[in-house]
Amino acid sequence: MIPDEALPRAIGQAISAATGRTFIVRSGRPAGGGCINESRILAGDDGRRFFVKTNTPRQADMFAAEAEGLAELARAAAIRVPAPICHGTAAGQAFLVLEWLPLGGSGDPAELGRRLAALHRVTQPRFGWHRGNTIGSTPQNNLPSSDWLAFYRDQRLGFQLDMARQNGAPRHLLEQGERLLDNLGDFFPGYRPCPSLLHGDLWGGNQGFVNGDPVLYDPAVYYGDREADLAMTELFGGFSGRFYGAYRETWPLDPGYAVRRDLYNLYHVLNHFNLFGGGYAGQAQAMLDGLLAARG
Repeated sequence: MIPDEALPRAIGQAISAATGRTFIVRSGRPAGGGCINESRILAGDDGRRFFVKTNTPRQADMFAAEAEGLAELARAAAIRVPAPICHGTAAGQAFLVLEWLPLGGSGDPAELGRRLAALHRVTQPRFGWHRGNTIGSTPQNNLPSSDWLAFYRDQRLGFQLDMARQNGAPRHLLEQGERLLDNLGDFFPGYRPCPSLLHGDLWGGNQGFVNGDPVLYDPAVYYGDREADLAMTELFGGFSGRFYGAYRETWPLDPGYAVRRDLYNLYHVLNHFNLFGGGYAGQAQAMLDGLLAARG
């Protein structure tokens, strides 16, 4: 939310400094989507518009990490993302300014699949990233590791299970979770993922099209198993058969993905339990039961 004139004026000054062109905010309107930040589109008297997220000052590092993540995705030159303009704190708020993109309309989901496969072809020597970030508003650790199983066990599932314990998760869920952690290797017979550049939070609400060109936004970037991105696209829906067909044609998936899909989506379901509680505990329990049964 932009509560008074001080914040838009300060953001306008930050945009001016970042772009080298004076930007004076003339109007602003709320932008839909998201439940973590307040978002608005700010317009200037020169016709330029910017997409602005605001939150409490303690979320300044979250915005800094998002800006770095978008820059990392942009450098891959595989798929379009909104360019980060500037971020900081002013008038008692943290803010992130992004390129405004006229999202809407339709595009070819097959092209999105091909572009995502190209993004995943960008690799680095180790899993993780050079900094932590967030998944939703939950801290996401990215300490670099050459061992994917250790990374996923300790910095993904183990971290969420520790939080779930603090948030009053059922005892059986926690016990089954520990059992899963002890047997992660059973889900990777003959499969050794490479550290691919991931969007990290790839559900249907974080993708769209601009003039038919696919766009990704709101990332939780790190380098990990590409299957983790693909798995999340199946968690809440919103991606078509053409998307999956084009991705697999560009870069086929290992047959074990069909089981590991739930292993990767368990991370997000546990995170939803930790953020929102409610029925996500039951969903996580069902996923754990199915995964443990699949390993025999």
